[in-house]
Amino acid sequence: MNSQAKQILRAVANGEMTVDDALLKLKTEPFEDLGFAKVDLHRGIRQGACEVIYGAGKTPSQICSILQTMKANGQRRVIITRLTPEKAREICETEKIEYYPEAKIAICGSMPKPDGIGTVVVATGGTSDIPVAEEAAVTAQALGNEVVRLYDVGVSGLHRLLSHAQEIMSASVIIAIAGMEGALASVIGGLADCPVIAVPTSVGYGAAFEGMTALLSMLNSCASGVSVVNIDNGFGAGYLANMINHMEAKQ
Repeated sequence: MNSQAKQILRAVANGEMTVDDALLKLKTEPFEDLGFAKVDLHRGIRQGACEVIYGAGKTPSQICSILQTMKANGQRRVIITRLTPEKAREICETEKIEYYPEAKIAICGSMPKPDGIGTVVVATGGTSDIPVAEEAAVTAQALGNEVVRLYDVGVSGLHRLLSHAQEIMSASVIIAIAGMEGALASVIGGLADCPVIAVPTSVGYGAAFEGMTALLSMLNSCASGVSVVNIDNGFGAGYLANMINHMEAKQ
């Protein structure tokens, strides 16, 4: 997953970069202090993906400053999450971004070609879960994964889910997103032979407690291989799915 570091090492091995130049790249200041933010410039080397800008609570001016710093330090693709349409419009006045309104995500730079080991399936219990699902799906795509969307396949109409058995059983990782009682994750976990990432959503009536019921149901899943992220955390699920779909054997 540390693709940036590997690219530097390959360049040295191929004679395209000197050892001193490679050492300089690896020793470059690990962060840049903007006063209001300390931009982590080494995250790509450590984790294989650069820092993601969390848009909520930041002004468009702050987001643009962070974005410009990352671009100046060689980052070709930046993800901005939880970005409102109003902030996106203001950022577009100075920066070139692609905005995905349903996901509330903006991407600076082009989408990569998928290079994961397989597909990431994103499934939702209902249509109301789609905003969280799109946050997960767009995140996974921006990190280099092929994504298959299966929306509105909840357990109240089980035949809808079973009609997609081939996609479920051939996936490398599945993100199961549901509110209400959150049963979708257990059902998918009982069908699939790959890791399942469960995402509870705040969709539901009073006793759903804004996602707590789905969260507790998913945490108590009887299906093996199901892990759970926080309520409405589509980004976290998409990021984790990317890590699983890019796992490499460590010798």
